[in-house]
Amino acid sequence: MLEQFRKPKIEDWELISSYMHRFPGANCAKSVGNVILWSDFYQVEFMIYKDVLLLRSRTEETPYYLAFPIGEDEKVRQVLAEIMAMAKEEGKKLQFYVVTEDEFEKLDSWFPDTFEIEYDRGDADYVYEVEKLATLTGKKYQAKRNHINRLCAAYEERWEYEPISKENVTECIEMLHQWYLQKEVAEDPEEQMAEIIVAEKSLTYFEELHFRGGLLRIDGEVVAFCVGERACEKTFIVHIEKAFADIQGAYPLINQQFVKNELLGKYEFVNREEDMGLEGLRKAKLSYHPAFLIEKGTVTCKSDIYEGEE
Repeated sequence: MLEQFRKPKIEDWELISSYMHRFPGANCAKSVGNVILWSDFYQVEFMIYKDVLLLRSRTEETPYYLAFPIGEDEKVRQVLAEIMAMAKEEGKKLQFYVVTEDEFEKLDSWFPDTFEIEYDRGDADYVYEVEKLATLTGKKYQAKRNHINRLCAAYEERWEYEPISKENVTECIEMLHQWYLQKEVAEDPEEQMAEIIVAEKSLTYFEELHFRGGLLRIDGEVVAFCVGERACEKTFIVHIEKAFADIQGAYPLINQQFVKNELLGKYEFVNREEDMGLEGLRKAKLSYHPAFLIEKGTVTCKSDIYEGEE
């Protein structure tokens, strides 16, 4: 089975999305865009096996390192049983990554007392109510409104919002390059560079990935943008959001304007992804008061039955 896995490409969008949209979920790690765009950095591969979509992150240490399969429950259960048997026969370690609570409940009901899950708070998705982010009403959003009001007052009629399209997407790419030059080097420069590459690809293949986005202009120049995709009927995922740091209020304004203009009335929730355990990012995401978090964890066997024999 392992030799049938292959790296997802832009051209695979329709095939992968046909499964994700038939069996939808709000987990950002299992969105079509993230699977394709982050495939290089996380060594993501996929295959269709017995009408089930399998995703894995290829590592030498754990060849069976899978996301929870996507498909009809009974087919998923049967495929998982095969994978478990193969891992045991080959003496290979079997793990599942970014598994949500409801997915683990299924796994535990199908194979009782076999697996355990360890949740990582840094992997939890932040999910917000679209209406609240669009209106920012109430005392708890006062600080956000203040930032927006100061920007609007400072630039008066000089700022404007518009949806991203093939006519203006190149300007967003140019703005991204400028943003990167102004950015301080992160603790993990390799991951920072990967993020920039992914952001540029998300814009370059904006139409092919069926993304939706918005941008802010001040004096005609792009100063902020965001892009994302439909996760399911109720939820939209924002993958990338960038704004110049020296324009105070640009981040809350692009956030509010995009949700107000593109999502309000179309979706109930917006998933703004995880904080990766970064204290500053966690504080920023919590300041928008999420409706709930999607907890995700790593699943492993309780015993060593899939780790090979001595």
